[in-house]
Amino acid sequence: MDKVYASAAEALKGVVADNQMIAVGGFGLCGIPEALIAALRDSAVQNLTCISNNAGVDGFGLGQLLSTRQIKKMIASYVGENKEFERQFLAGELELEFTPQGTLAEKLRAGGAGIPAFFTRTGVGTIVADGKEVREFDGEKYVMEHSLVPDVSLVKAYKADRSGNLIFRKTARNFNPNVAMAGKITIVEVEEVVDIGTFDPDQVHLPGIYVHRIVLNAHPEKRIEQRTIRTAQGA
Repeated sequence: MDKVYASAAEALKGVVADNQMIAVGGFGLCGIPEALIAALRDSAVQNLTCISNNAGVDGFGLGQLLSTRQIKKMIASYVGENKEFERQFLAGELELEFTPQGTLAEKLRAGGAGIPAFFTRTGVGTIVADGKEVREFDGEKYVMEHSLVPDVSLVKAYKADRSGNLIFRKTARNFNPNVAMAGKITIVEVEEVVDIGTFDPDQVHLPGIYVHRIVLNAHPEKRIEQRTIRTAQGA
């Protein structure tokens, strides 16, 4: 089954809609599906709940959707690097559900595995546990966290075959496999598409059963969130 679409806009067509919950892979600007985020912005869908480790930076990544006011709620671990994110939250214009980073990854993984909830020690005794069930196991308290099953997942991978088997590249893997597993519909942006049968099965990081649509973006911008260089000695 060939899952490749001609463009990011075509891949989103008939899938994204107002009021959806959408998960987006990436960590900072590393491993974000740049073309799919831009196409989501251009689709003009509104009132989105977005799940992502963070919201990119001002004017790039999910920061673009904050600028256009398409996001009503963020489920995220990190707010830094995005002044508009901070401004909207402090002004009461954006709902924010802070989630510890490991808990967020597990909420997505559990959603993809069909596990409705799980217990974790992370967040016990903090505002993270407010309103949630707390239970004791072996003398330790644990808070119950519900899994996440987004309507649509937008994912970045390095390579895909036409049936959706994926290979990720180094740290750009980050949240992407969990995001891909969790989505009811998963759309993947890749830098290279190969024929079915090209991959050795042991090379595959995520099987195509989790992938519904693929779009090729052979030359992503890959911005660096913060460029740090060492001053030349003797300068």
